Amino acid sequence: MQDLKSVLFSMADEKYRDFQSKLMPTVPKEKIIGIRTPLLRKFAKDFSKSPEAEIFLKKLPHEYYEENNLHAFLLEFIDDYGKAAEKVTEFLPFVDNWATCDSMSPKIFKKHKKELLEDIEKWVSSKDVYSVRFGIKMLMEHFLGEDFSLEYPEKVAKIESEEYYIRMMQAWYFATALAKQYEAVLPFIENRRLEKWTHNKAIQKAIESYRITDGQKEYLKTLKM
Repeated sequence: MQDLKSVLFSMADEKYRDFQSKLMPTVPKEKIIGIRTPLLRKFAKDFSKSPEAEIFLKKLPHEYYEENNLHAFLLEFIDDYGKAAEKVTEFLPFVDNWATCDSMSPKIFKKHKKELLEDIEKWVSSKDVYSVRFGIKMLMEHFLGEDFSLEYPEKVAKIESEEYYIRMMQAWYFATALAKQYEAVLPFIENRRLEKWTHNKAIQKAIESYRITDGQKEYLKTLKM
């Protein structure tokens, strides 16, 4: 894999590396190469067609942040649901930052909602921070539209964690849910179903959303704890 590392370092941008480092306190600066995401995604698309890609996916853990991102992007090209879900589950315990977690979204998932729900249940029940975060993210991405059910925000509200990156995703989920399913989700906020910090952060993020009306924003402000 040394040749691959050389290719990745050839795309490095030192100023971007410094910028990225400030956003990810969980990743040591020396583990960040500094590759802009569009460039790495373009490389991943081409690399996914090579036999080396499959070998790379078996090499865990990776050394650099961008290698983890490359791994996440490669998983998006898998067109078999079972294999994609298996590879995601295998990879999540090695994810060490919110950016890698949040950038991963296999396209095949949206065509297999029933199976995805079964895997989401496993992810949100995990003791691993980014497995839980990813599971909540999948509920947010795929089940706040026509497939919405109250059991999904209920599932997110019941997750108890002291982990910042899980609480933040819970807040993001409820802010997005308020934008897309306001009447159905509002009682979770009115009844203070979330831990205080998460509750207030969800309201803050909802108020910042252009998809929430001014009237809704004013009412949400009155619900802060």
